[in-house]
Amino acid sequence: MNKNDLVAAVAGSSGLSKADAAKAVDGVIDSITNSLKGGTEVRLVGFGTFSVTRRAATTGRNPRTGESIQIAASNQPKFKAGKALKGAVN
Repeated sequence: MNKNDLVAAVAGSSGLSKADAAKAVDGVIDSITNSLKGGTEVRLVGFGTFSVTRRAATTGRNPRTGESIQIAASNQPKFKAGKALKGAVN
């Protein structure tokens, strides 16, 4: 399922127009993104938790040349599925 499919599904299940459903989906995605940028995790009970984890700097190797390269530290988004989502999938 891609974003357009998600918008169509939201429009179909909620009775909204596709334009309104697209605004709703974009609003949810923007809200989650802004919360993660601010360092706040997002918990959706029954669905899961979005959080940010810190990845430390490390040394890697260029596979083409074998040369060592430094990989910078970064923040990575993380999602942990909730109990209800796990149960629905299994």
